[in-house]
Amino acid sequence: MTTHDRLNRVRRVLGGILVWFAGILLVSMTVLVLYQVFTRYALGNPAAFTEELVRYALIWTSFISAAYAFLHRKHMALLVVRDRFAPATRRGLIIGTDVLVLLFAVVVLVVGGTMLALSARNDYSALLGISRGLVYAIAPIAGLAITAAQVLNIWEDLTGAPSIETEGTD
Repeated sequence: MTTHDRLNRVRRVLGGILVWFAGILLVSMTVLVLYQVFTRYALGNPAAFTEELVRYALIWTSFISAAYAFLHRKHMALLVVRDRFAPATRRGLIIGTDVLVLLFAVVVLVVGGTMLALSARNDYSALLGISRGLVYAIAPIAGLAITAAQVLNIWEDLTGAPSIETEGTD
């Protein structure tokens, strides 16, 4: 098994975990919103906890989905600007951008997110009574996933190895 095959396997496994996790969160949010509607209109007594739980699940889904987007290079990008440059300059811009995203993921999401989660661990939400540190813990988790994605992306940038998404396309 070549290095390229191993990296693609890591990408597939990490992508599968992220998709599975985001899928469970989306299904949970759907069920909670349906329950909220049912209790509000059928029973006349809305379940207040669902609003807060759905909000937290949406935050988690957003972070997980962002990590998935970086893993598969499906994030927003200004391709119009990048594509105006010569191939060598374009390659440098791609590598530079990937390094900046990697630094952001490590410094802001992993380090800053960990500090935020730890500082909020004794602050509890009003309705659910759960630690806000638990809610904020998604930042370092997503940061680690984005860091892994960017390491894979930078490796592909430097070696020219095609990723799963670009193999076989012309």
